[in-house]
Amino acid sequence: MPHIRPISDLRNNFADISRMVHETSEPVYLTKNGYGDMVVMSMETYERYKFENEVYFKLKEAAYEAKTTDVRYSHEEVFDDLRAKLNQKVEIDDV
Repeated sequence: MPHIRPISDLRNNFADISRMVHETSEPVYLTKNGYGDMVVMSMETYERYKFENEVYFKLKEAAYEAKTTDVRYSHEEVFDDLRAKLNQKVEIDDV
């Protein structure tokens, strides 16, 4: 069940809202004059949403590419390419 609070609670009960978003890892929806206005969430929750959104779009992009091309890669090719990229990154970071 979503947490919905009036926007005045952000000013009057900030500590309570902060505790709520950290304990539940869920956003709090703030209303202004009875209408949705803002969403408040912890940094951890925000980063998780960003990561999940990025993964979703990458998977959607991969599904589209799979539908529109006949090119397929074996798992050996994929992992070899990934290892090479990781090694290259490690070499750059070591410099």
